[in-house]
Amino acid sequence: MAEPPRAIGDHGIIGDMETAALVACDGTIDYLCWPALDSPSIFADLLDPGKGGAFSILAALPDQRSLQLYLPDTNVLTTRFMAEDGSAEILDFMPHPDARMRPTDAARCLIRRVSVTRGTIRFTMRCAPRFDYARETPEVTAEGAGARFTGKALTLQLFASVPLRAEEGVATAEFTLSTGESAWFVLGDADLGLPDDATILGDIEATTAAWRRWTAQSTYKGRWREDVIRSALALKLLTSRRHGSIAAAATFSLPEATGAGRNWDYRAVWIRDASFTVYAFMRLGFIEEAHQFGRWAGARVMASDDDHPLRIMYAIDGTQAADEQELDHFAGYAGSRPVRIGNGAHSQSQLDVFGELMDSVYLTNKYGEAISARGWDHVAGIVDYVIDHWQEADAGIWEIRAEPRHFLHSRVMCWVALDRAIRLSVKRSLPAPLVRWTECRDAIAADVWQNFRHPEHGYFVQERGGTELDAALLMMPLVRFVSSTDPVWLKTLDAIQDQLCDDGLVYRYRTHDGLDGGEGAFTTCTFWLAECLARAGRLSEAQLVLAKGRRYANALGLFSEEQDKRGLHLGNFPQALTHLAFISAAYFTDRRLDPSHRPNWQP
Repeated sequence: MAEPPRAIGDHGIIGDMETAALVACDGTIDYLCWPALDSPSIFADLLDPGKGGAFSILAALPDQRSLQLYLPDTNVLTTRFMAEDGSAEILDFMPHPDARMRPTDAARCLIRRVSVTRGTIRFTMRCAPRFDYARETPEVTAEGAGARFTGKALTLQLFASVPLRAEEGVATAEFTLSTGESAWFVLGDADLGLPDDATILGDIEATTAAWRRWTAQSTYKGRWREDVIRSALALKLLTSRRHGSIAAAATFSLPEATGAGRNWDYRAVWIRDASFTVYAFMRLGFIEEAHQFGRWAGARVMASDDDHPLRIMYAIDGTQAADEQELDHFAGYAGSRPVRIGNGAHSQSQLDVFGELMDSVYLTNKYGEAISARGWDHVAGIVDYVIDHWQEADAGIWEIRAEPRHFLHSRVMCWVALDRAIRLSVKRSLPAPLVRWTECRDAIAADVWQNFRHPEHGYFVQERGGTELDAALLMMPLVRFVSSTDPVWLKTLDAIQDQLCDDGLVYRYRTHDGLDGGEGAFTTCTFWLAECLARAGRLSEAQLVLAKGRRYANALGLFSEEQDKRGLHLGNFPQALTHLAFISAAYFTDRRLDPSHRPNWQP
C-alpha cells in the first residue's frame, strides 16, 4: 500500500538562492532539485511517497508533537519534536553564499544538525536520493566518514558525525543522543570537503548573520512586519543569485485540485511577475533585488526581435522555458496525475505580459537606473508590437488552454504598456511618437469602457461582450487604469465579492477554461481584493479580508498557490505571486491606517 503524502502546507523551505528544499514537519526532506531549482529532482517523495526519494531523520519518541519555526529573520529552519519522554530538534539550512566556510565556494551543500534538548533519544537517519526525477537509483558506496551517491550524470557526497551504513540505494544511520548532545549530516556536491564540528557551527552562525544582514535592510515597520519579512525571505529564496530572476514557485506539479490533472511546473520565470517583484522589493527597501530583476528582464527585452519575440516565461537562466513533459512513473501528489515538468504555456500568446513588463521598466527607471539608448529602442519596438496586436484574442493571465478570447485584463495591460512608455518618454526626455502612442492608449481605454461592461448591470466583465466576472479585474485600480473610487469600479468590486468570494476565499473565475475538474481558491486574489478595498477607503473590510488571507499561510507564514474549501494548501509551494500580493496589500493597508497618510502615495 502506498504511503500517504505529507500535506503541502506541512513544510518549511530552505535554500541558497540556487535551489531550495522542502522540509516536512516530521523531519523529512521530501522535495529537492539539484543542483539548481529547475534541475531534475533528487528527493520527490512529496509527489510519490516511497518512490520519489527522501532524506529523513526520525526520533523514537512515543506520542510526540512536532512543530517548526525559523530562527528570527532568517531562512534557517528548526523542526522540534516534543514528548513526555524527551525533546529534540533538527536545524536545517543551506549555507548562505556570503557565508560559506568551505575552502571551495563552488561546493554547495545541505546541512542537518540534530540536537537533544531533554532526555535520551534514539534516532534513525535514512538518505535515499533518487536522481533524474526518480528515474535513476544511484550507486551507494561507503567512503571514510561518509557515503557517495553515484549516478550517470550526478554524484553527491554525504558526510556525518555518526557512523553511516551504505546499502542498496540508501545510506542509513542509527544513533542515540542525550541532553546537550548533537549530530550532523551534510549532503552536497561530490567535491565537498569533510567538515568538522567547528565548521558546522561556523556555517550556522555565518548563515544566520548573513540572512539577518539582509533583512535589516528592510524599511517596513508596519503592523504585519513578521509576516511581511517572512514573505520577503521566501521571495529571496526563489530569487536566483546568479541571474537575478525569480521563479514562480519552488516546486513542480503540486495539484490545484487533488486527484485532477491541473498539475503544472512553476520552476520558471514569468515576465508577468516583474512589476509585482519590483513593487514588493522597493516598498520594503530591498532596492538591489528590484534592480537585479529589472536587469534580467531588460536582457530579455534586448534579446527579443521579430524572429525571437518576447516570451511570457523563461528558464531561470533566461533561456527558453522547457517544453512540457509528463512523468508517467510518478503517482502524483495524492494521486493527482499526470505529473508534469516544463510548461506548455510558454508558447502561448498572453498580451498582458507587455503591460507588466513596461510597468517594471518604468518603475526601475523612475526609482533606479536610467534606461540606455539601445534599451529604449527595444522598448519602442515592444510598444509598436502592442499597437499592432492589442485587438487580438489571447490566452490571458490565467493561461487558459481553450480557444483564445478577448480578455479585459489583457486589454487593460496593453493600455498599461502604452501608458508607462509615454510616462517614461516624458520623464526621461526620450524620443517617441507620443501622438501615435497616446492615440492608441486612449483607443484601448475607450474600447474597455465601451465593450467590456455587463449589458444590464454596467460593471466590468471578464471578456468582450460577456457577462462573467474575473478576479484579474482587481488589478484595474492597482495599475491605475481606473480610480479606486469610480462608481463603475465600485460596482465591479461589489460584484466580485458577491460572485467570486466565499468567506475569504477568492476564486479566479467561474467560467470553463478548457480543462477538466475544478480548482481551489486563488490566494493571490484574496490580497488583491484586500488592497482594492483599502484603496476604496473601505478599511474595515480590507482589514478583515487581509486577516483571513493571512490565516491561509501555514504555521511558518508560507503561502501556496491555492486553497481548498477548508483552507488547506493546494498548488505549487511556496508561491511567489501570493507573497508579492500579500506584501503589497499589507503595505498599502498600513499606509491607509496611518493617520498621517496622504492619498498621493508613492513607493
